[in-house]
Amino acid sequence: MLDFWDHIKTFWGEDMTCIIGYVADKKVYIGADSAGVDGYDMSIRADEKVFTSGPFIMGFTTSFRMGNILRYCTSPNEQSSKQTDHEYLCTTFIDHIMAQFKTGGFSEINNNVVSGGHFLLGYKGNLYKVESDFQVGHTIFNYDAIGCGGNYALGCLCALESSSIDPKDKIILALKAAEKFSAGVSGPFHILEI
Repeated sequence: MLDFWDHIKTFWGEDMTCIIGYVADKKVYIGADSAGVDGYDMSIRADEKVFTSGPFIMGFTTSFRMGNILRYCTSPNEQSSKQTDHEYLCTTFIDHIMAQFKTGGFSEINNNVVSGGHFLLGYKGNLYKVESDFQVGHTIFNYDAIGCGGNYALGCLCALESSSIDPKDKIILALKAAEKFSAGVSGPFHILEI
């Protein structure tokens, strides 16, 4: 039987938050809200959902424990000259993340399938989306969003595509749209770039 939180995740398909990534002029911007949601309860967190770690910028959903691991335990081996960026992220980087999740007590195993959580990742001027099955996706668009407010943010970003507004302002507008229509999204908003 599903508990309340499982029903919420099933209904929304993702976690209670809004994380937005945007690429412009070879820079990756990631913005996040500050909501910590547990059922009907919300707290505003001081530990931000977006951060840089070495050559990476990340914004996470799913669990603040997962965010702790990503923030403080992300030092994978460097990319070899024979690997493309995507190959490196799908192998060396993700293998390291999976090991850190296991060591940190975050991974979940059901029917011999290991799962983690959702996060956006910026690396070498490109934006990637890591899913709970550890696939590393790379959209054709220069933006992406995850969390329960993600679809509202994507709609806003799509409407702003041809606008000359600064990327950070686009992210703020998209986060405000998500906050307006999703009960799981709340400011203050934080944006970093790499």
